[in-house]
Amino acid sequence: MAQELLEIKDLTVGFLTEKGFVRATDRISLSLPKGQTLCVVGESGSGKSVASLAVMRLIDYAGGVIAEGEVHFQGQDLTVKSQEEMRRIRGNKITMVFQDPMSALNPVFTVGEQIAESLRLHKQLSAGAAWSRVIDMLRLVGIPDPEVRARQYPHEMSGGMCQRVVIAMALACDPELVIADEPTTALDVTVQAQILELMQKLKREMGMSILLITHDMGVAAEMADRIAVMYAGVIVEEGTAEDIFERSRHPYTHGLLKSIPGLSGERGTELYAIQGNIPRLGELPAGCRFSPRCPFAAERCFREEPPLLPTPDGHRSACWLESGPEVKTS
Repeated sequence: MAQELLEIKDLTVGFLTEKGFVRATDRISLSLPKGQTLCVVGESGSGKSVASLAVMRLIDYAGGVIAEGEVHFQGQDLTVKSQEEMRRIRGNKITMVFQDPMSALNPVFTVGEQIAESLRLHKQLSAGAAWSRVIDMLRLVGIPDPEVRARQYPHEMSGGMCQRVVIAMALACDPELVIADEPTTALDVTVQAQILELMQKLKREMGMSILLITHDMGVAAEMADRIAVMYAGVIVEEGTAEDIFERSRHPYTHGLLKSIPGLSGERGTELYAIQGNIPRLGELPAGCRFSPRCPFAAERCFREEPPLLPTPDGHRSACWLESGPEVKTS
């Protein structure tokens, strides 16, 4: 059995508002073995990014609160660590690749200086050794003429090139875990494919684990060993990538898969869309959170919230239907 690198147990994260405490994630539990990729998928507002910020303990700076639960990384609970202890872990053992590379990079420093800073801080490298490592990392992520590019500023590079710089920065200290929050959303389709291929290649070569946050099931199909589907702050289904795509059990997962162009119907047919909108976290419906949008909802679904339980297929689903509406996509 693969060793668990990251274990999230009953994690509840929320924000204090005028209406009281609003839960952005509600008792979610996930695990990520060493060397694997876990994709967390769902619509905007489902709580995916909040969960990733909680793992990094960056939610503290965003005005959020970890109300309950644990986040174990290499056997240590990150929720009880001080921010000083977390600063020694962030950028070193756990790193993050953000959605918008231009926002993640400081415009007044060269990209080489920004990568070298983390090396001097976490690895105590000399200026010369850090700069040599910068050049090696830029070369590793496929940036041509790394000696020249390292002395350039972010505005002198394309979006795809800046994303490669952000990945180089994330990998510079040989992290055990990389959290990638929508790392290709701001890029065009061709560059997206290149970045995903690069991340897969580096994962194999460096043996790191990836927690990938995305709303794109196509990206999940390309990257994931396991997939967790989130909706309105809770996990509604979780399993291997093969099981999710071939034998999904939850109606929401069913809808996400049908929404992939070319996967669920003939060419030229109307693109499928899940009816309705994800509820506001402070105004959740009674019972199953997906029930107002679910075509299979029964009376019980509107009264009782289903627990996340093992299914006959070997993964987990939160649905009152005995086995869920199985969908086969091949």
